[in-house]
Amino acid sequence: MELINAQQHLTELIDSYQNLVFSICCKMTGDYFAAEDLTQETFLSAYRHLDSCTKTNEKAWLCRIASNKCIDYLKSASKRQIPSEQDVFETAADTSFEPETHILEKEIKTTLLKRCGKLKPPYDVIARLYFYEEKKAEEIAAAQNKNLKTVQTQIYRSRAMLKKIYEKERNAYE
Repeated sequence: MELINAQQHLTELIDSYQNLVFSICCKMTGDYFAAEDLTQETFLSAYRHLDSCTKTNEKAWLCRIASNKCIDYLKSASKRQIPSEQDVFETAADTSFEPETHILEKEIKTTLLKRCGKLKPPYDVIARLYFYEEKKAEEIAAAQNKNLKTVQTQIYRSRAMLKKIYEKERNAYE
C-alpha cells in the first residue's frame, strides 16, 4: 500500500473507530490511562499491518487487535504490579538488616542480661534462660530437672521483678 494511501486509511480508521477501540480497552483493563495507551498501540499495530485489512472486516479486525493488546497487557500486569501500601509498610517494617537496629538490639540484650544478674537466686538464672537466651519453660524445666509449674511460676515472678527494676531506672531518668 502506498504511504499516502496508508496514512489516509489509518486516519479514516481512527476517525471511525477510535471511541470503539478505546471503550474496548477501557472495559477490558479497567484503567483509563492504560486504555489510552492501548488504543494508540492498537492503531500503530493496525498501521503496520494495513495490508491484511479489507474494508468489509476493518471494524472486527480493529476490535480483535485491541482485545489482543489488552490481553497481552493484562498478562504482563502481574509482572509489573505496583506494590500496595501494605507491601510498602511490610518492607519498611523489616529493619532487621540495618546496622543501627542490630546495635540497638545488642545493647538492649546486654542491658537485659545485667538486669537478670541483679535478681535473687533462682530468679536470676530463670530470667537469663527465659528472657535472654529465649528458652522455653519446658526446656528450662528439663535442663534443671524441675517441675514445669515451678519454672513457670519463677518466670512469672522474675518478669515482675525485672519490670520493677526497669520502672525504677525509668523513673530515675525522668
